[in-house]
Amino acid sequence: METLISILIGLLLVVIVLQVRAYLKLKQKNKLILVQSREIKRQIQEQEKRNKDVGDLVHEKQQLIGLVSHDLKGPFNRIFALVQLMDLTNENLTEEQREYLGKIHQIVADGLSMIRNLLDNRRLEDSGIDQTPENLNLSYAIGSLVKNYRTLALKKKIQIHFEPPTQATVLADKMYLSRIFENLISNALKFSPEGKNIYITIEDVGSRFVVAVKDEGPGISKEDQKNLYRKFQRLSARPTGGESSTGLGLSIVKALVEKMGSEIVCESEEGAGTTFSVKLDKGTATPLKKENQKVEVN
Repeated sequence: METLISILIGLLLVVIVLQVRAYLKLKQKNKLILVQSREIKRQIQEQEKRNKDVGDLVHEKQQLIGLVSHDLKGPFNRIFALVQLMDLTNENLTEEQREYLGKIHQIVADGLSMIRNLLDNRRLEDSGIDQTPENLNLSYAIGSLVKNYRTLALKKKIQIHFEPPTQATVLADKMYLSRIFENLISNALKFSPEGKNIYITIEDVGSRFVVAVKDEGPGISKEDQKNLYRKFQRLSARPTGGESSTGLGLSIVKALVEKMGSEIVCESEEGAGTTFSVKLDKGTATPLKKENQKVEVN
């Protein structure tokens, strides 16, 4: 009997010892978990602070870009107007002076395009760009842009061909429409070699008009087409006349087209040029001015 009691006491002691050991191990694990939890919490707080610092820096950078771009826009516009005026009255200039004037014109045009894209990108990132859809005469709107790019096209000996239909009215925001096709026509000029052609067409496809801008440039590789609309994306093809590029133009075009509920399609093959097609919803028909029935830049 005493032997049995001794055995039971021994087993009980063993159980107690095992439980104490298990408790101590559990306590040690809990302590370790607590330490790890505090470390994780500290790292999360540090990461949140770093994220906030990065966010503040990004916001400050955007504010600075917006401020500088806005302040530069006025002087660039004035220089651009003066260059255009000089270009209209260049009979007394030498050939060398005309060449320098052309280079100044190109530089100022590039600068204005860059500033507009930076401002558009900032506005899209901050709160978007408000739009006011209205019935717009598409033939007149595109024709006005073609006229604006006439001088730059002539300097590269590029012909812009545009024969609009007698009637083409779309429901769109005027500023959106202008910025979309300014970028597309500017890109077509920028990447086209001297002596080539640019074709701008308007096609009636049921409930929409499709505006296509086709160039005879080097085309866009399949690899570049995968990232075509990414911000600051630089293509393999380079501008042919030393023009600058921020890599923002097509991303802005894509964003504005989508905000209008429209579509943009790119068709390109290396060595065979590029065509960008924008599908726009039709609006209520309005009379087309006679002077805008045909616009061509030679």
